[in-house]
Amino acid sequence: MGAPIVHFEIIANDSKALSAYYAELFGWHVDPDNEFNYGVVAREDNLNPQGIGIGGGIGPAMGGGGGHVTVYAEVPDVEASLAKAEALGGRRLFGPDKVMAGMTLGQFSDPEGHIIGLIETVAS
Repeated sequence: MGAPIVHFEIIANDSKALSAYYAELFGWHVDPDNEFNYGVVAREDNLNPQGIGIGGGIGPAMGGGGGHVTVYAEVPDVEASLAKAEALGGRRLFGPDKVMAGMTLGQFSDPEGHIIGLIETVAS
């Protein structure tokens, strides 16, 4: 079985304005009420009639970086996946980093420079 895409992320120069844009465009409820001011788009609020959909978020660009869109694949081991991405010609951008209890993230760029995220979750 492959690694499913479980999260999308839209990084914005003006995350408040872009959150309002996507809320109006797609009817998303964007909840920025967290310590990171990261606008969470809950999966449960955005399913089609067959129950298909993923959650995501809209957050501010950090350190002067530009905006971009990233998808996150769920993997059993972020470090092993980052190492494999590098061995196949990709470049590690960060990680593995524990971002909260039970969640580890990493990112790499593929050989053409596309940013892909990795997420490892441990059931609590």
